[in-house]
Amino acid sequence: MAREMSRQGHPISRGTVGRLLKEMDFSLRANVKSLSGPRHPDREEQFRVIGGKVQGLRRQGVPVVSVDTKKKELIANFQNAGRIWRDQPIQVADHDFPDPELGRAIPFGIYDVDRNRGRVVVGTSVQTASFAVDALAEWYLRDGRKMYPKAQEILILCDNGGCNGSKNRLWKYELQLFADQFGLKVHVSHYPPGASKWNPIEHRLFGFISKNWAGQPLTSYEKMLNYIRTTKTQTGLRVRASLLDKRYVNGIQISDDLMDGINLRRGRVLPAWNYTIRPRGN
Repeated sequence: MAREMSRQGHPISRGTVGRLLKEMDFSLRANVKSLSGPRHPDREEQFRVIGGKVQGLRRQGVPVVSVDTKKKELIANFQNAGRIWRDQPIQVADHDFPDPELGRAIPFGIYDVDRNRGRVVVGTSVQTASFAVDALAEWYLRDGRKMYPKAQEILILCDNGGCNGSKNRLWKYELQLFADQFGLKVHVSHYPPGASKWNPIEHRLFGFISKNWAGQPLTSYEKMLNYIRTTKTQTGLRVRASLLDKRYVNGIQISDDLMDGINLRRGRVLPAWNYTIRPRGN
């Protein structure tokens, strides 16, 4: 600006330009994520469907869980966003290239909406629907069936994309195997596109985990698990964590024949986003 004004016959220094900008309330500012995309036309209708399902099934004692994959984390002595009270800063690597021996962590969370309890299953391979459902099974084996011993159904709230998206064939196929294994009727409701922040797990679990390890390099899987396990809130949130080092592969295709074998019944309202998978034979 100083150069252009001087070219136009108004000599001025860079310092004066900076001072004038500050007087006009200008400053160096970062981007702020505040603009949402266009709302899906069925957004409000789906929120009503989800609200009705949650209320109805909770009254029947059916477990309602919110699931999602948290941001992948590099395991090594790398910078982690946030600040902590220390007399000296923690020294970390000056680059963030993944360590081939340590790799990265994929945290998949299962949040029990009624009991304010969470479990995060940390994967070490790739993010697939098979991993997501294995994490769900880990929650059910370790927590769910103990807390809901009489449950014959479960409601899963999830986003509309990624490994648990409404169009993901592998997600539905793996849920069928889950339903068969545990004899559970599995209800699924997806949040509309662009509405993932309303998924309870985002603001009731993941946000507090991020605060708990803010500013702390995640130098090992055990350290990461410890930060997850020690996440607590005054409202009673408690979290468990476990490591799943099973190897997964991307790109698994589910054929039409396998899809036809899924015992799936779609809802009457917005059937692409609301469906139930029953154990085969039921």
